[in-house]
Amino acid sequence: MQDQVVLNRPKETQKKLLFLPREHGATAMLFTPIVCAAILARSWHWAELATFTAAFAALAAKDPLVVLARQRFVWKQPHPETAIAARWFAGWTALLAVSGLALLAVWPVKAIVALGLGVAAFSALAIVVNVRNRQRSLLFQIASAVALTSSSLATSLSATGTIKPWCWWLWLLLALQASAGILVVHARLDARIALRSAARGSQEFRRAAQIAVLALALTAIIVGALGHSWIALALLIAATGYAYDLYRQRDSAALQMPLTTVGQQALALSSVFAVLLIVGLR
Repeated sequence: MQDQVVLNRPKETQKKLLFLPREHGATAMLFTPIVCAAILARSWHWAELATFTAAFAALAAKDPLVVLARQRFVWKQPHPETAIAARWFAGWTALLAVSGLALLAVWPVKAIVALGLGVAAFSALAIVVNVRNRQRSLLFQIASAVALTSSSLATSLSATGTIKPWCWWLWLLLALQASAGILVVHARLDARIALRSAARGSQEFRRAAQIAVLALALTAIIVGALGHSWIALALLIAATGYAYDLYRQRDSAALQMPLTTVGQQALALSSVFAVLLIVGLR
């Protein structure tokens, strides 16, 4: 009977294993710029739907590809999830290919090549980082924020046929805010780890988060001096929110807050930031 349970376990695993995007923060960072750019474009084109499906497929393909890479370079024995991952990866790749062909009818060839190479390069970097278990690399986290928020550029191309000047600012400001948010979350994780151990926790992410918050505040001052009050307000609110979170991380009771609640608060702050950016860039 025990042998039968063991033999059936891989089948049970296969039924439950779904390779869908699990990182809610990354998903929000990918799709928030798409929504912002779609609103600011003030026009609708069917290619925007292809942009959405291409972005979703590219994000979703990462997890099964990581499994396949680990099976190829790390694991010495076959794992049951590898076959499932191969099927999911084939499906997401097919969706990405169909979406890319649809965009090819609308986008300039140079734009297709440039963004395609960008997606491929970042995907390769993400696979290497995950296989080596270096996901918490500071530079990789910042690169992730920059890469994910670049979805705004693709949306502008789909909606208007070009990357509008406002879209470059949208990308820059969203990337700056997303980077700060990522660093603050990782600083919290380090603080939680230090709380459970006698050893002093790493301060790398906390220092980087403080610099990012300062960058948000300084950018708010510069933008405000140039007369862009709504954008300055967005930056100031983000800087204040993240600074307050860093302050709370010094309190052991505040560190016990469920990560789900932390994520909801971060999403709320990001949403307010995005709405104010839309108002300021319109």
